[in-house]
Amino acid sequence: MGCFLIGLLVVILSIGNIIEEANGEISPKILSNIKMMNKRGPYLGIVAPNNFELNPLLASRAYVPYPSLPFIDFAGRRFRFGNISNQRVVIVMTGLGMVNAGVATQLLVSLFRLKGVLHYGIAGNADVSLDIGDVTIPKFWAHSGLWNWQRYGDGIDDELALEAGGDYTRDIGYLQFSKYNNQSDNLLNRVWYQPEEIFPVTGTPEVREHVFWVPVDKSYLDLSRQLKDMRLPQCVNTTCLPRPPKVTIVDRGVSASVFVDNAAYRTFLRSKFNATAIDMESAAVALICHQQALPFVVIRALSDLAGGGSDVSNEADLFGSLAAQNSVDVLVKFVGLLPTHKSKTHS
Repeated sequence: MGCFLIGLLVVILSIGNIIEEANGEISPKILSNIKMMNKRGPYLGIVAPNNFELNPLLASRAYVPYPSLPFIDFAGRRFRFGNISNQRVVIVMTGLGMVNAGVATQLLVSLFRLKGVLHYGIAGNADVSLDIGDVTIPKFWAHSGLWNWQRYGDGIDDELALEAGGDYTRDIGYLQFSKYNNQSDNLLNRVWYQPEEIFPVTGTPEVREHVFWVPVDKSYLDLSRQLKDMRLPQCVNTTCLPRPPKVTIVDRGVSASVFVDNAAYRTFLRSKFNATAIDMESAAVALICHQQALPFVVIRALSDLAGGGSDVSNEADLFGSLAAQNSVDVLVKFVGLLPTHKSKTHS
């Protein structure tokens, strides 16, 4: 009877923990573990988009998980703790798209003591001068999926809906659909790109600011210049790229919850914004770190020429795994360049 009561108590306590987390509340046990791990911090936060990019890092000999508490699960995310090149790290996978990336990154920076955030993965390419497998480190990131879709019949000189109140702007520019139409007219008219509303921790609560291009941390960017001569894998089994991949610093990357497999839109993003890397998460990570005043950098390996047209057939299918591994190799090398003591701490 005593064993039954003990077992019943364990079940009741477990259900209580599940209910607390289901309501968004941090259970006492999880909170205790978070406090314990934060005493060992600060950490480098490492953010991966999905398992395809996460698994090569977890399998790397450079990553050594903590034996006592290798991870904490909370809010559908697993926060993994370990070391890379004598740096304490906490790793989280976001899942696909801007919302997932923003939620996971905000949880990461709110729950744990961090000194910086590193985001890595693969991306589509908009720059025909670069090749599959090349690893890009953009200086700026923007969310290219926040639009004001203009009413049909209005022109570029007509004020946008809600523009007068400061909600929207025509400063950044637009995409006009009729330029990509074979007929004489297009009811879709045009969309105007919009900056994000942000609420920085250094500002006044509920007083919005606006930002479109978010700069990566200057010290991280300067450090990444030491990666330019890295030697990276060139082949998948017996199939090789035309030249060895390289690490390159580029001007800009753009993100939206849209998978871009369209050559015309790729060309537009390149000509309009001078974008190189096109993905679905990086700008969300950038926006969270920018608002939290936390240094960050993004490392994205090119898996394909967005929309096709490169000299390499079956681009992403064939070389996606190589691009993912290249992004991990560059990430690990970058972590090894960081000093072990320095940095701004966020808690």
